[in-house]
Amino acid sequence: MATWNSRGLRGSTLEELINITNELYREKGLGLVQKIPTPITPVKIDKENGNISLAYFEKDSTVDYIGVVQGIPVCFDAKECAVDKFSLRNIHEHQIKFMEDFENQKGISFLIIMFTHKNEFYYMRFNELKGYLERTKEGHPQYFKYDELDKEFFIKGESGALVHYLKGLQRDLKDRD
Repeated sequence: MATWNSRGLRGSTLEELINITNELYREKGLGLVQKIPTPITPVKIDKENGNISLAYFEKDSTVDYIGVVQGIPVCFDAKECAVDKFSLRNIHEHQIKFMEDFENQKGISFLIIMFTHKNEFYYMRFNELKGYLERTKEGHPQYFKYDELDKEFFIKGESGALVHYLKGLQRDLKDRD
């Protein structure tokens, strides 16, 4: 059974930036996207300060965020990477399945990847992710390199949005037409 420990906070910087962005989108009426909490059961609690120091995951979570943007259902996961190679092992099979099912229901699935060492954000379309996953079946390594990414899908902060992923979503939708 999976357990939570101090490594359970990986990605919290990116998630905080996305949470602030999502609040701005909500305030401006651009979208309503919410963080999906991961269900855990505490095992050890530090009674002095109330912190959970050990817990187990009740079930596999789906993705980090789900919502609607201008009538378009979206779901995405937030990932951080500290090097120029992103391991596909960071994306779990149940997450890929959920994203694929979401796409089959006419929703839009994607990843937001923060390359922390470059302070850059990337909007990865689900089809792009599937392409990297497919090539591993042909013997390619289970990662992709920063240099392989489509420069058009790097996203920046803009108009108060710290991670303005609506720009990536807009380009994604345009490419699907």
